Amino acid sequence: MLFPMEMSLKLKVENNMEYDVVVIGGGPAGMMAAISSAQAGAKTVLIEKNPKLGVKLLLTGGGRCNLTHIENDRDFCSKFGKEGDFLLSSLSFFGVEETMEFFESFGLELKEENRKVYPVSEKAKDVLNVLISILKKKKVDIIFSSEVKDIKMDEKGISFVLLSNKKEIKGKNYIFSVGGKSYPVTGSTGEAFNLIKKIGHKVSDLKPALTPIETKEEWTKNLQGISLDNVSVSLMQNGKRIKEEKGEILFTHFGLSGPLILNMSRFIGDLLVKGRVKIVLDLFGGKSIDEADNYLQRVFNKNRSKHILKCLSDIYTEKLSAFIMNFSGVSLDKKPNYLTKEERGRLVKYMKGIELSVIGLLGFDRAMATHGGISLKEIDSKTMKSKLINNLYFAGEAIDLDGPSGGYNLQMCWTTGYVAGQNSASGVK
Repeated sequence: MLFPMEMSLKLKVENNMEYDVVVIGGGPAGMMAAISSAQAGAKTVLIEKNPKLGVKLLLTGGGRCNLTHIENDRDFCSKFGKEGDFLLSSLSFFGVEETMEFFESFGLELKEENRKVYPVSEKAKDVLNVLISILKKKKVDIIFSSEVKDIKMDEKGISFVLLSNKKEIKGKNYIFSVGGKSYPVTGSTGEAFNLIKKIGHKVSDLKPALTPIETKEEWTKNLQGISLDNVSVSLMQNGKRIKEEKGEILFTHFGLSGPLILNMSRFIGDLLVKGRVKIVLDLFGGKSIDEADNYLQRVFNKNRSKHILKCLSDIYTEKLSAFIMNFSGVSLDKKPNYLTKEERGRLVKYMKGIELSVIGLLGFDRAMATHGGISLKEIDSKTMKSKLINNLYFAGEAIDLDGPSGGYNLQMCWTTGYVAGQNSASGVK
């Protein structure tokens, strides 16, 4: 049975409340950590700064909640870059298969689309309601509208956390699942990292990830809303091709977005620190000049009676086709029979090399994830336990890992949350 999100989970906060495990942050990782801890028999409390849990979870997958991605562990980790192997041990304990089994065992029906996993209902709120119902079933206490303002230490580690209402919450172990800095309207402001640094942990520079980009060229606003699949996108710096990937892009009034651009944004952000960045779009998806030319000839030969604009409009939108012809210097009313080899060559050349200059990333207010966070060198990858503080664990977006869109980041939250919850509950009795 799915319980409504507004069900009575609120807890009257008394001073000096004591728990086995204190989880800070009620996002995906925090909820999973609290559930996992409680399942292991620990008296658990979940502290959330918002009046509701999972505010950001409701935005994932455009509200559909792409909750994981079916892939073997090694390939899954590779999507997180050179540090991705950090997740290998935790994934072997609670990976994609275990995550799907977990949600299905509590009544959430799942479906797969191109290896992406969604709830059958395609509603993120159903995923959230399942998590909330389990929290209630496992008797996890919830403290809403309460921000941790300070962390008090003693010789053993963390002694207690001080809330914004001056109340003290004590625990034997603590899990920090405070999220990143993306979508600050959901509560992920990044302020908690100041507390983490205060107690001795290193936090790398935080940058927006999975975010649209702003370009110098203003003509993109004329193509706003047009999406293209199978486009090859190259990142250029100092005349060198740094990275090239293929996928779906979206033209916007400020520049570019779409799954491929979002996934490349963290690399773009890193390159911008070093200097100017150009993006080159190849609408033929990496075909050679000759292959692209032959393709256009086949299209034109089949439609000799039509105008070239109409021929191209059968492939792209009329607005994009007109844009391509104008920038290539080809008349809009020309027919294939009258198109010269030189004109066709200009079309091919432009379509394979549309250049845009990057001004920057749109920022955390439009980012879906955060690049940077708590140093992985200071976290035990097998347990998610701090290597510096004996009773502290970490989970979710707060750690220095971020992957592409498509369920990777949510799976990282489920995995690290579950592992942190199990290990923080171990031995507290």
